[in-house]
Amino acid sequence: MAGSPTARRRRLSIELKKLRVESALTCAQVGEALDWSGSKVNRMETGSGRVQPSDIDALCRFYDTSDELREFLKSLAREAKTRGWWQVHGAGVPEWFNIYIGLEQDASTLRQYQCEVLPGLMQTSSYTRELHSAGAHISAENIDRAVRVRLERQAMLTRSDGPEAWFIVNEGAVRNVIGDREVMREQLERVLDSAALPNVTLQVLPFDSGTYPLTGPFTMLGFPAPEDPDLVYRDGITDAVYLEGEHHVREYSRAFDGLRAAALSPQRSAQLIKSVVKEYSK
Repeated sequence: MAGSPTARRRRLSIELKKLRVESALTCAQVGEALDWSGSKVNRMETGSGRVQPSDIDALCRFYDTSDELREFLKSLAREAKTRGWWQVHGAGVPEWFNIYIGLEQDASTLRQYQCEVLPGLMQTSSYTRELHSAGAHISAENIDRAVRVRLERQAMLTRSDGPEAWFIVNEGAVRNVIGDREVMREQLERVLDSAALPNVTLQVLPFDSGTYPLTGPFTMLGFPAPEDPDLVYRDGITDAVYLEGEHHVREYSRAFDGLRAAALSPQRSAQLIKSVVKEYSK
């Protein structure tokens, strides 16, 4: 079973929807049979509403499931209520990003493309602080919290069960000076250290790469359990989009493969970054 509360909530939603689809019923039909609204059933299946163990009992009786499945779903519902370590930081982590962190913690594969900034899982505290300080929507206290959360997230790359992570960054993200040259020198050295980890691959998409898929930044997460489908994550200033449909995942996978083919090899990418580090060291 996936480890974080977010992953458990997602798995519960997937299992509840599967039961309804296998019964060839709509949310409205299930709701009517249980004297609920159809919207309540929909909220359970999308993870946007809290599911009580008593709700699981009612649904399992209606779907005539096994006792083992009922107890499994009830355990998911109970454990989905616990708080993740990142949630203690309050407003330092927006609600829409809470969801992503929970899923990220359980991912077995991570594929990310960044075109403006360097990957968050490789950022130094100084670089992260500069990025957050550029926005007037966050207080100094919450900037401190956001920086701590980002640094704590990075531990996943060095865990014994850490994900296979593949990062592609545009050369603009490598050369764009965030803060000052010293901040960037330190940051790029951190990128090189992270890229040297056995489970991490880093490629730079150079300015002269020619035509490549124009997507904007995105992250694809894969999970160890076949019941937990891959998803695509894209965020903005105030919200995020999670794409789970097979069509979305397939097209973003195709785009990532196109970016990977256009980018420099990991070895040449490291050489380019080292050359920029030398420029910032003068």
